[in-house]
Amino acid sequence: MIPLLKRILRTGILTEPPPAPQPAAEIERLHDEILAILGRALTIREVDAGSCNGCELEIHALNNPYYNIEGRGIKFVASPRHADMLLVTGPVTKNMENALRIAYDCTPDPKLVVAAGDCACSGGVFGESYASCGRVDNVIAVDLTIPGCPPTPLALMQGILAAVRR
Repeated sequence: MIPLLKRILRTGILTEPPPAPQPAAEIERLHDEILAILGRALTIREVDAGSCNGCELEIHALNNPYYNIEGRGIKFVASPRHADMLLVTGPVTKNMENALRIAYDCTPDPKLVVAAGDCACSGGVFGESYASCGRVDNVIAVDLTIPGCPPTPLALMQGILAAVRR
């Protein structure tokens, strides 16, 4: 035990530096642009197709008071039948392949599909294997990808805005 504690004290703290603060003006501009384009509410169904939950934590941050995405007319819903957009995270596991197709088929037209995170965009470190179909595009058609591991809430907002602009 003592050698381990000595080693910890010798090594020090090995962490990444904190991320740079995001400008509040950029967030306000995105909020206003989203509201101007939509003119009404956008409903999103978030589907975790097999991720590590890093992307989900950033998506949940969109609802906190700092980003306040729901205050600008973008809401997350529990059913794909009520959704305008599917926001998919993670590589699609074989067990989630059919569930993702069902959610896609249940989403009314016109629907948008956004793949969020490196795993959803390219398969990430998991790729294609016996347990994984890889990227979301291998299972359903994707309109827009948001890279990042995980993508920041600001990048998610920019991606949602870019998808709505199409």
